[in-house]
Formats: sequence, C-alpha cells, structure tokens
Amino acid sequence: IADRPFAEACRMIARHGLQGVELAPYTLADDPTRISPSRIGELRRTIEDAGLRCVGLHWLLKAPAGLHLTTPDPAIRRRSWESLRALVDLCAGLGGEVMVLGSGKQRNAQGIDPEAARASLIEGLAELAPAAAAASVRILLEALPEAVTDVVNTLRESQEVIRAVGHPGVSGMFDFHNCRDETVSWACLIARYGDMIRHVHLNEADGYHPSLATRPGRRRSDFGPAFRALADQRYDGWVSLEIFHAEDQPEAILAETKAFLDTMVCD
Repeated sequence: IADRPFAEACRMIARHGLQGVELAPYTLADDPTRISPSRIGELRRTIEDAGLRCVGLHWLLKAPAGLHLTTPDPAIRRRSWESLRALVDLCAGLGGEVMVLGSGKQRNAQGIDPEAARASLIEGLAELAPAAAAASVRILLEALPEAVTDVVNTLRESQEVIRAVGHPGVSGMFDFHNCRDETVSWACLIARYGDMIRHVHLNEADGYHPSLATRPGRRRSDFGPAFRALADQRYDGWVSLEIFHAEDQPEAILAETKAFLDTMVCD
C-alpha cells in the first residue's frame, strides 16, 4: 500500500478492522531521518484520524543509502547509528512503540568475521538503548535466516545479544516466516523465548499472508498452537501483518488476514 496516498492507506487498514499501522521509514521520505517535526505531526494526525495507532517502524536502514551498522569504517558506522537514533525520535513522534531491527544487509559481517560484527552490534545497541527507553521506544532485534544475513540467525542468538546489551530498551520479536533456521516448532519457540518477545510479525512460512482460503501452490500452516503459546505467555503486544509477496490486492489481503485472525482469538 506504499504507492497509495497515506491517508487513503490508513483508512483502508481501519476499514478492514485492523487497529494499527507499522511503517517502513523509507516510504515516508527519501531521507526519513530528516522529516521535520511538523510533518511528523501531520503523519500522526492522519493515522489517528483514521482511528489507528502507529505500531512502530520496521525496515529501518533502507534509506538514506549507504548505511551499515557493523562495518569497520568508523564514519559509516557512526552515521548509521546516528540514523537509528534519529528514527527513535521519528517513531516516538508518530506515537510508535517499537522499532524492529532486521536490516540483514546492514548488519552483515563486512571485512570482519561474524563474531566481530556481532560484538559491534552489541556495542551500538548498548549505546542506543538508553535514548530509546527515554523516548518510550523499544528496539527489537529480529533473528533472520542465514540466507539473509550472517549475524544473528536464531532466537537463541538474538537472546544472547539482548542479554549482552542488558538494557530494557532492547528486546526481541518473533517472525513466523523468518524461522527457517530454527529446529523446533513455532509454539516451542514462543514458549522458550516468550520472555523476550515484544512484537510479532504475522506471515505464512512461504511469505504470503495467512488466510482461511486455499490457493494452489501456497502453504497453509496450522497457527493454532503458536497462538495458544502466545496466550499462555500472556503476550499483550501487537500482531503485525508483514508479507513478502504483493501480487494480491491489498483489500483482499487485509480482509482475509482479519478473517483469519478472528479464528485465532484465545480465551
């Protein structure tokens, strides 16, 4: 929906019964770190006028170009972390609560080994965490499969980084689609790492939206045990739709996802 006028996109989301919108900063401006306070206020009013809340931000480092969190180049690394700090202010100004740090390309080991890159990531997160917490924003480290990055591929590795940072401004999240390198079920992962899961990205294992409908060539998973595990963990955060295939019409995606979610409600 990024190609639609922002107000129209917000109204469409609300019309289908969803309650919030999670934003990719690069869809808001060529350089989202330089959006003016007045423009941030306009965007927030547009979201709230539609009856929605800003969930937070994701896909953080696509713009401006050239960012990399763990590069040995100190100037690029400093600019990248300064960009994340500016996005904390953007997120807070929009009323958002979370910033999902995926950005596999921008944390890949580059000229150093993955362990050194991970140490650099921990150092940067530890420096950013107090500012995020002061703004009532939480940075959430997303585990990504090896096909996407060589730094933090599993929830266990994500947990290790979060514990090394040791600050409530940094925690974890769960993405159904990005569990390809895990060896246990969704439900087991949620039960094992529930204490650090502060956000959920909802998607099918094949990257499409979850749906009660059956389409040839598309996977349909049993989400029931995972949602029961979330309920057992007393999870009270957002469940935010993120898909990787966009050939379906947005209206159909939203309607089918909402119908699916209505069947996942746990007492």
